[in-house]
Amino acid sequence: MSEKQVFKTTWGGRPLQVEIGQLAKQANGAVLVRYGDTVVLSAAVASKEAKDTDFFPLTINYEEKMYAVGKIPGGFIKREGRPSTEATLTARLIDRPIRPMFADGFRNEVQVTNVVMSVEQDCSPSMAAMFGSSLALSISDIPFDGPIAGVDVGRVNGEYVLNPTVEQHADSDIDLTVAGTKQAINMVESGAKEVSEEDMLGALLFGFDAIKELVAFQEEIVAAVGKEKMSVALLQVNPELKQEIFDGYYQTMKTAVMTMDKLAREDEIEKVKETVKEVYAEKFANVETEDLVQITKEVKQIAEDLEKDVVRELITIDKIRPDGRKLDEIRPLAAETGLLPRVHGSGLFTRGQTQALSACTLAPLGEHQIIDGLGSVESKRFIHHYNFPQFSVGSTGRTGSPGRREIGHGALGERALAQIIPSEEDFPYTIRLVAEVLESNGSSSQASICAGTLALMDAGVPIKAPVAGIAMGLVSDGENYTILTDIQGLEDHLGDMDFKVAGTKEGITALQMDIKIQGITEQILTEALTQAKKARMEILEVLTDTLAAPREELSQYAPKIEMIKIDPDKIKTVIGKGGDTINGIIEETGVKIDIDQDGNVSIASSDADMIKKAIKIIEELTKEVKVGEVYLGKVVRIEKFGAFVNLIKGKDALVHISQLANERVNKVEDVVKLGDEVLVKVTEIDRQGRVNASRKALLKDEESKKEEK
Repeated sequence: MSEKQVFKTTWGGRPLQVEIGQLAKQANGAVLVRYGDTVVLSAAVASKEAKDTDFFPLTINYEEKMYAVGKIPGGFIKREGRPSTEATLTARLIDRPIRPMFADGFRNEVQVTNVVMSVEQDCSPSMAAMFGSSLALSISDIPFDGPIAGVDVGRVNGEYVLNPTVEQHADSDIDLTVAGTKQAINMVESGAKEVSEEDMLGALLFGFDAIKELVAFQEEIVAAVGKEKMSVALLQVNPELKQEIFDGYYQTMKTAVMTMDKLAREDEIEKVKETVKEVYAEKFANVETEDLVQITKEVKQIAEDLEKDVVRELITIDKIRPDGRKLDEIRPLAAETGLLPRVHGSGLFTRGQTQALSACTLAPLGEHQIIDGLGSVESKRFIHHYNFPQFSVGSTGRTGSPGRREIGHGALGERALAQIIPSEEDFPYTIRLVAEVLESNGSSSQASICAGTLALMDAGVPIKAPVAGIAMGLVSDGENYTILTDIQGLEDHLGDMDFKVAGTKEGITALQMDIKIQGITEQILTEALTQAKKARMEILEVLTDTLAAPREELSQYAPKIEMIKIDPDKIKTVIGKGGDTINGIIEETGVKIDIDQDGNVSIASSDADMIKKAIKIIEELTKEVKVGEVYLGKVVRIEKFGAFVNLIKGKDALVHISQLANERVNKVEDVVKLGDEVLVKVTEIDRQGRVNASRKALLKDEESKKEEK
């Protein structure tokens, strides 16, 4: 039995401990990461043989165990089910910096599983899992060209903060996750409150310094316990056959690639590939069947490589894009609002052959999304969903629940737009945006952000400012590189970077970068951010030309909502025993009522008069009786010693027989009867909340006024 080895350092001012050799020993590599009281087990395994696929079969899993935060899962089954949105996003977050660190042609299946076993909210389990994933691969015999590491960066009071706490995060204007190697940054995910390009770059470089320290720590561990890497067969093609096909079909492919229309271009490129396959199928027709299968695979791969090389050479050397645009040119833009008559707001945004339609729905605050996860956030009132049907790219395919890509793109749009959503106090609505991608030829996620801005304004949501998004690309051959504005599908697929930037005129609200190479330099980051800002301003101008500001009136189909504040101690009074009181108000007025623990009451209805009626009832229920105030009350009970007068709903006062009149009263009924309305003045409220009032006091006051006159 191998002995456990422990390695320690600090990370963001909190202890980081790695334990190896005790758990999950049958995996190729496994580590237990303790970051504060957060504990994550990361295990990496790989198949011994290469898979017969044309892609690298890598799977990153991030498993949230509810026991990690002392919870039992919600629902009937009471066990963890499919991954939460947050778990899916975290798995993608870890996958993105790790995937480029495997050699081209590597086809062995690799699976990394991260099990979150304990969570301290101030010590990020997602960052611990990214660290553990890299280290498990690095110490294993799997040929991983790491390590990599990732960190969270915030900015509080102008100072960058590494791995901010929950409290610091609430005060931060930057929410950045950045990952990379010791040489360069290779993944970025960020939300921000309209920060400048310069400040965002500063945050990236601040994070990169911390990444280098974490990588150095991993390298120390690998030197101590790392296994020798297994030898694997990489998928490679015959270099002579490749050169022959390139010589024969390069110019033909170049002509096909430069076809302007996307679908026509795809057809022309496919024709070239099919011609190559047919010619070489005939050429090798007499080869043994087993060899022919291998040759056919190689020819297919070479045809794919031919397309890639043509596109990349055109861009890096000739500075020519497939559709003829300038390097910093955006495709034609169009925008429209109000397409859908019965929804609360809608916006259509088109950029070239990419098109997104967004629909906005407004609902009472009680319809917020409940989050059953490991984080401190339990609900949210702004939701952005993204749908990508197969018809948007002219093909057939799977339909059903959203995949990882749709969840990721939806979250990116939500992060970009959340920064400009009004507060609950200013706009007491739950807001849902749904983006339907109708056409796609590059960066539909950014089109969904633009369409979402239009839909919000069309719905009358008083957003802080319009947001636009743009996707930047990179093609690099080592010495030469070219940054592209508004990349289309072909440039994204065959390029080296997908760098999405969203923001307002004032600054960045979201950032996402994925690359296929092992890292990019500060110079490339700076140029990409500058070029993206110019494009963003052009798009914002189109959006504001379409709709200059949010509409002043909500849709007639949107619920009307008003907020009032009551004393939290009065919540029980409004709800009543078993909910009788609040249900009675709802039945009488037809409104929807939501009350939070702070006493904020949201009343929603399509009928404004019923909202006012409900507010009046609630105000009467929660109104406080005060000493010295005068009330017109109804006599509700008579005793020998006095009369009980109802001052406000739920609160009666005793008017003692001696306080009914100036003269002596022998019998209460001589002055008042049941149902009479009388003016009384509150004279006392005792410790038990019992109220005493006087009619006599008002009569004396009246006599005094007459005497003064």
